[in-house]
Amino acid sequence: MPAKNKTHFASKLEDGFHAWRERRARERGMVATVLPFKGYGRAGAGAGWVRILARVVMARPGAFEDGHMQPKVISDGVRGWRNFISPAAPYAEVVARIGGREYRIDADRGGVLDARVPADLPPGWHTVTLTCQDSAPASAKVFVVAEDARFGLLSDIDDTVVVTALPRPLLAAWNTFVLDEHARVATAGMAVMMERVLRGRSGVPVLYLSTGSWNVAQTLTRFLNRNLYPEGTLLLTDWGPTEVGWFRSGMKHKVDQLRRLAVEFPDIQWLLLGDDGQHDPEIYAEFARRYPQNVCAIVIRQLTPSEAVLAGGRSQGIMASTPGVPWVYATDGAQIVAELGRLGLVPETAERDGGDVR
Repeated sequence: MPAKNKTHFASKLEDGFHAWRERRARERGMVATVLPFKGYGRAGAGAGWVRILARVVMARPGAFEDGHMQPKVISDGVRGWRNFISPAAPYAEVVARIGGREYRIDADRGGVLDARVPADLPPGWHTVTLTCQDSAPASAKVFVVAEDARFGLLSDIDDTVVVTALPRPLLAAWNTFVLDEHARVATAGMAVMMERVLRGRSGVPVLYLSTGSWNVAQTLTRFLNRNLYPEGTLLLTDWGPTEVGWFRSGMKHKVDQLRRLAVEFPDIQWLLLGDDGQHDPEIYAEFARRYPQNVCAIVIRQLTPSEAVLAGGRSQGIMASTPGVPWVYATDGAQIVAELGRLGLVPETAERDGGDVR
């Protein structure tokens, strides 16, 4: 007889801890509260859908407005550790209302909501209303991609749009748990580079793929807004044990999300942005070999020598493994725009406008 799947001890331990924290939170008068994140979807007569993303936590009534922190808290800055202290609401039932229809969706064991539901909506941004038990409604935005869309932009976050040097444990802990969110530094030139690529193009899906935790999703969203990055969907993960082990695989998370996008958007070619400090070149190369028709180019930001030491080294020698898929290796936004222009991936209007992207 085949062996039965057993839940890992660490997962059971975490589940018990979450249940205890939720129970204690309710005893203190907290209520289940939905923290909405941006999602995405696809248009299609009778076949449209949206992917709804959110997290359900226990919080005091009035602590959040429309699922977001109060403005004064944001202006004062949020220390990283505060993103991790709200008790999760495991398996909470959330009611999602969109396009005149209502769906009941369950969060996972960590309170994370990730669900794809039918929705016949025209291309563009739309709002999903999310309610959990006695919480106030929260609004989540979703970007619906047109059926004829053929270009998409997907970017890594750590050391691609924000300087983090995350792979070193002590620096990772400092950047994630200690720094005020306003102390985070944007990577030079990358926001303007993305704007140049998108200029003149309409209806382009923009996604930010990271091994970061959903706990920091709203902090990252505010960072992207402050630094004028294109509006898009975050694809993060849930830190901690799984049902089969102590730790989740960040590489597997990225690989799985990329493969999912290839299935959901088979006609879109993605411009993939990353850096050479972690595993982005290997992950993107694997995706390009498996789905060459879904990659228009791979852009790798080369770290400075000091950044490379902090981030754990560089990756080289894999460009030849993806014939037909161009690579761009450059140190800043200006060089990347120039190289993409030679590949014909920067709209002519953006090239004519010129300007400094550093």
